[in-house]
Amino acid sequence: MSDILWQPTPDRIAQSRMDAFRRFINERHQLQLSDYPALHAWSIDQREAFWQAIVDFFEIRFHQAPSDVLVEGEQMPSARWFPGATLNFAEHLLRRRDDAVAVVALDESGGQEQLTWAELAAHVAGLQKSLQAAGVSKGDRVAACMPNTWQTLAGMLATTSLGAIWSCSSPDFGTHGVIDRFGQIEPKVLITCAGYRYAGKVIDQRAKVNEILERLPSLQQLIILPYACPDARAEDFKTTASVALWSDFYRCGGEPAFVDVPFDHPLYILYSSGTTGVPKCIVHSTGGVLLQHLKEHGLHVDLGPEDRLFYYTTCGWMMWNWLVSALAVGSAVVLYDGSPFHPGPKRLLDLIDQQRISVFGTSPKYLAALESQGLKPRQTHDLGSLKTILSTGSALAPHSYDYVYRDFKTQVCLASMSGGTDIVSCFVNGNPLSAVRRGEMQGKSLGMAVQVWNEAGQAVIGEKGELVCTRHFPAMPIGLWNDPQQEKLRASYFSQFPGVWAQGDYAEELPHGGFLIHGRSDAVLNPGGVRIGTAEIYRQVEKVEQVLDSVAIGQQWQGDVRVVLFVRLRDGVTLDEALEQQIRQVIRANTTPRHVPAKILAVSDIPRTISGKVVELAVRNVVHGQVVKNTDALANPEALEQFRDRLELTT
Repeated sequence: MSDILWQPTPDRIAQSRMDAFRRFINERHQLQLSDYPALHAWSIDQREAFWQAIVDFFEIRFHQAPSDVLVEGEQMPSARWFPGATLNFAEHLLRRRDDAVAVVALDESGGQEQLTWAELAAHVAGLQKSLQAAGVSKGDRVAACMPNTWQTLAGMLATTSLGAIWSCSSPDFGTHGVIDRFGQIEPKVLITCAGYRYAGKVIDQRAKVNEILERLPSLQQLIILPYACPDARAEDFKTTASVALWSDFYRCGGEPAFVDVPFDHPLYILYSSGTTGVPKCIVHSTGGVLLQHLKEHGLHVDLGPEDRLFYYTTCGWMMWNWLVSALAVGSAVVLYDGSPFHPGPKRLLDLIDQQRISVFGTSPKYLAALESQGLKPRQTHDLGSLKTILSTGSALAPHSYDYVYRDFKTQVCLASMSGGTDIVSCFVNGNPLSAVRRGEMQGKSLGMAVQVWNEAGQAVIGEKGELVCTRHFPAMPIGLWNDPQQEKLRASYFSQFPGVWAQGDYAEELPHGGFLIHGRSDAVLNPGGVRIGTAEIYRQVEKVEQVLDSVAIGQQWQGDVRVVLFVRLRDGVTLDEALEQQIRQVIRANTTPRHVPAKILAVSDIPRTISGKVVELAVRNVVHGQVVKNTDALANPEALEQFRDRLELTT
């Protein structure tokens, strides 16, 4: 798995912001850090100096200066970052005021709107005044159930400019999925669309919104963007709150003001997937998110004022929050709403050339879908602007690395990233100074003391274990909503190894610094006491051409656990004995006999979350006859029924 597929040229390294930062550190501290591993080691050993350097390199504007960089107790979580400092998040995303394009918003039907930096600021200024008039002030919650449009971005910027807290979901969440999230945080304002489009269909949201409104008694203002239902009227919505259409709520114009808030003031509330219970409400800090995203966009992704960043995401996934932060390094963002395959499979590829996208972000599932349809973008598209492809959501299979370098572009940095909603950022990241190796993530993020620990709590290299972070970092959540003593926070992240953040990923650090993610720790299979990550099996199954998708679980069986693999096959393919044997042989040849499934069963669909992640725990619960809570978090909850009461699993 150590095949080098791409190596940055000396010229590309020299022109990168990561290398400029390395030189900045060397000059400031009279050091001779020569490469990325040395820079990363320094960022951990000298955390205060490192994070102060991030503040200075990216010219963070504190309204009030901090008394220190970091004050911490003996054990995590106990950090206070930049105590005494005040700042505003939206101010840093709106630093540019020129007439260059800041945001391009596109939809699947070909619609396009764009705003310059000056126009975006003018919309934020007008919206800010109207939100203030509606009673929004520091610490209030503004919730949005919105498509990925410029209006959603303007709403977030206006909210955070006032020191209020932004929380977003997407229209494809079910009624209870929205209520389970927003019902916990009691928003003062809700921004939502009357309808949206997906795969050529218009989905009218009005009845659903009215059901949600019944369960949000705290609401004082409802703002409706008609969007795909242009005939929507304020009178369609039943609530005691004031109701206004987006176009009537504010007038565009003026200069936004920026309320200063403490470094650790709440900025965002994000949510865990909620497939095993009510979603956790994860509270992220203003300064922590800003510093972490500036570091990731400016250094790891090498974005700057000449770039355009695209990431295929809905507003209910943390990647939306991550995407829009690129404004803080002066980069334009390209927003897309709708199906990535409508009206055809080349829809997003076309955008790369049309919008001169320099960094294209997607998921392993999307790349696998392109490959399975036989698309060869390098033969059909120019791709001259493209310098980096980002992938996250799950581990990227080795064959997808091959596909990118064979059929996409040879001179591109393929950065597979791993982090989570929990930190709204990455533990393991790409970087423009390092080689890309087949099947591997490039390495640890700067300032993140990432290790892999075995069950005894010892750091291991070349062995599988738990992904941990052993030291405080600014993007650690400041808490969970309604958890004043931080009991839920500690139970969620610090119970496995007291004082050490455990991310819940089953991972492996390789001797040269690369990383493999083998799956979620809570989905690890344990046949005969041997721990197996589900991604280890998926990597092999993806080599079998007849299989489109799969999910592996551990079934309790005769006092032990046996591996059960469910496969979704291509149209017209039947799961016969020959195909079963082929799947088993591929798995056995490339892993161990323990990885080989005891049972392989066919299904017509694999259940996933709305952000595209396979829900192994939900499948496991159904197989064992247990209740699956909160199916509103799933994109296709009906798929779960295929796993219930399977006779094949009784023998």
